[in-house]
Amino acid sequence: MKILKFGGKSLAQPQGFETVLSIIEKQYKSNSPFHVVVSAFGDTTNQLENLLEQAVKRENHKSALALIKEQHYTHSPSDISAELKLIDNLLEGISLLGDYSLKHKDLLLAQGEIIAAKTITHHLSQKGLPVHFVDARLLLKTDQNFGQAQPLDPESRQNILAYFEENLNGKIGIITGFIGSTSTGETTTLGRNGSNYSASLFASYLYASELQSYTHVNGIYTANPDWVHNAQKIEDLSYEEANEMAHLGASILHAKTIIPLLNKQIPLRILNTFNPEDVGTLISADSKSTGIRALSVLEKTSLIQLVGKGLLGKVGIDARIFETLAQHQISVNVIAQGASERGIAFVVHATDTQQAIKALRLEFKKEIETQDISEIFPLENVSVLSIIGQDLSTFNRSYNALINNQIVPLLISNTVTGRQISLVLHHHQLQKALNIIHGEIFGINKKINLFIFGVGTVGSVLIQQLLQTRVTLEEKKKVSVRIVGISNSKQLLFDPNGIGDDWENNLNNSDLHSSPESVFELTDHYHLENLIAVDLTASAAFTETYPQWIRNGFDLVAANKIANTQSFEFYQKLRRELKKHHKEFLYETNVGAGLPLIDTIQLLHQSGENITRIRGVFSGTLSYLFNEFSEGTSSLSSVLEMAISNGFTEPDPREDLNGNDVARKLLILARELDLANEMTDIRIQNLIPEKLQSGSVTHFLERLEELNPLYSQIKAKQDANHVLRYVGDLHGDLSQQEGAQLDVELISVPKASALGQLQGSDSIFEIYTESYGSRPIVIQGAGAGAKVTARGVFGDILRLVNRK
Repeated sequence: MKILKFGGKSLAQPQGFETVLSIIEKQYKSNSPFHVVVSAFGDTTNQLENLLEQAVKRENHKSALALIKEQHYTHSPSDISAELKLIDNLLEGISLLGDYSLKHKDLLLAQGEIIAAKTITHHLSQKGLPVHFVDARLLLKTDQNFGQAQPLDPESRQNILAYFEENLNGKIGIITGFIGSTSTGETTTLGRNGSNYSASLFASYLYASELQSYTHVNGIYTANPDWVHNAQKIEDLSYEEANEMAHLGASILHAKTIIPLLNKQIPLRILNTFNPEDVGTLISADSKSTGIRALSVLEKTSLIQLVGKGLLGKVGIDARIFETLAQHQISVNVIAQGASERGIAFVVHATDTQQAIKALRLEFKKEIETQDISEIFPLENVSVLSIIGQDLSTFNRSYNALINNQIVPLLISNTVTGRQISLVLHHHQLQKALNIIHGEIFGINKKINLFIFGVGTVGSVLIQQLLQTRVTLEEKKKVSVRIVGISNSKQLLFDPNGIGDDWENNLNNSDLHSSPESVFELTDHYHLENLIAVDLTASAAFTETYPQWIRNGFDLVAANKIANTQSFEFYQKLRRELKKHHKEFLYETNVGAGLPLIDTIQLLHQSGENITRIRGVFSGTLSYLFNEFSEGTSSLSSVLEMAISNGFTEPDPREDLNGNDVARKLLILARELDLANEMTDIRIQNLIPEKLQSGSVTHFLERLEELNPLYSQIKAKQDANHVLRYVGDLHGDLSQQEGAQLDVELISVPKASALGQLQGSDSIFEIYTESYGSRPIVIQGAGAGAKVTARGVFGDILRLVNRK
């Protein structure tokens, strides 16, 4: 014989109600004996509680009551008039008195289950099933703890066995969950979600072969699927694991449900009313699965803290704490104690907070007066996240992932068995923490959330690259790199589930204003984790906001080189913020576009290699200009005009020719070697004659030929087989600040040298080190262009992904 239990969500809508009837019909046709335990329809219990509070305040409760009546009459023409009249009378009496007892509250709430059971009994009877309405109050006897009644085991068992033998031979019992009665017949309830407990008790007393609990989901999941969209269904659990999950907040399981089943070794199967073909989750003694099983969450809690330096060496403080709480029927969930009892913290339900503080202050009044206890205080709005099956030896990855996302647990507790860890967190961090830890533990695609700022050529290409490779990354790296935000200078496009191919049109039509504050509000609201801000702008103002992004949990990737070339004071401040908040800032494309230059220099420097010089052609534009000019017969102005027409230069070519861009790149490399240089320390040769340095762009372009005499003369004065190269050169004694020299200049080099053999718009970098001597490490390749720069930014993003 089986017990089938149907929850309120299964019965909430007419469709659900009809589905429940069909499941019961199908079970009946299988010729396998069973009985049914039911909860109240939908949200009826909460609605009745709200009516109670309205009545006690003498507010108008009649319209809300009429709505409840209407909802229940749509389910059935069965005679529930007595129950509805009793609800009317109770509320009228409470409204007159302006008060109520827990006894009256239990009697009111019980009507929800009675109406549901009567309605189902009527409908099944109409279908020809041999059903029998069972009012559990006649059978399930409890103590007088109204609202949280405990069953009286021997009496209840005897009543149930006798009643079922006498009245239900060959019939299906439709049993009211949640309710019982005292030995004098006064109605009691078994606490919230008590229908599960009722079903467990009836299964135990009747020696059922299985308890099947029908809900609105396919079983128990590795996390709440409403919060973690890729949570996985658990096929089986042991009684012990299920019991831990129930005590630690799993909403589908009642904390007391497992014990009666465990004592009789009765399996519990969690099934979906709306997907009855799914096998659900089986809880039994035969579970063979091991390892980390699930994450449970306990909300609406407070952390009570008792602190006192004067407690050092005193025995029995903790015993007094828990005896006091027990006397006030306050349950404690997570406990942590400091060395020598100087401090203790524990979690209680939020509704018990003030009572717990008051009781403890009274109990320790003497110690407070003598200042042995300095404080007893609550930290409210906290939640508990528990990892079932986790031990401390493998918790480091999850912990580091939390820290990287700016989440620091208030308290960490490990069980004696070492197979469960509980974290106490600020409630607003709970959903984000749940997704982070779930991704770390269960190896499901980790979510990386990108905000891209700047949608020029590089930005557009990067977005295209990311969208084209997202499926490959999910399949090969098990990581979901999602663009959740795209911003131009004014507008912000946002989608917490990821932005798609039509981003450009959607951005233009977006009414969201782009600002750091608006982004932070969105990431907090949607609990987004693993955040990366990608700066593809050329904005100095945006780089000044970098510390804000870091403090709000973002790692940074930038093609924008301004942050690394501002004052050394800002440069150091930025690094301090990164270190303080455990964030990273990657900027490989600042100097060599997609070339692995900065990464190589960092690796050499951090490994202790003494870098003695860095020299190279840093500008793709100037590389093209002087490669063509040196090798061909065309004038410099003609080559420059060709570069302009091909889009190789800035709109104002003087931005390339003045040498400042090369100087900024050289400064970045100097700072990578821990040199505290400023832009003013760099000797820069401006390629533009002084008379052409001012004036409009048009005026300059009209006078390009004035460049030719100077540069034709420079070219002609070279030694044989030499070519011109515009280089950045970091040299001198780089082991000390005063010895470093930074030069940006046009030089003549042998055509057969590494610099001399450069072609097209490639960049080249020579890294001289003590170990390599006169033979430098040479890094050469495309040093400019939207595609290679975007690919370099993509590479930085992937580096961050791999480190998370």
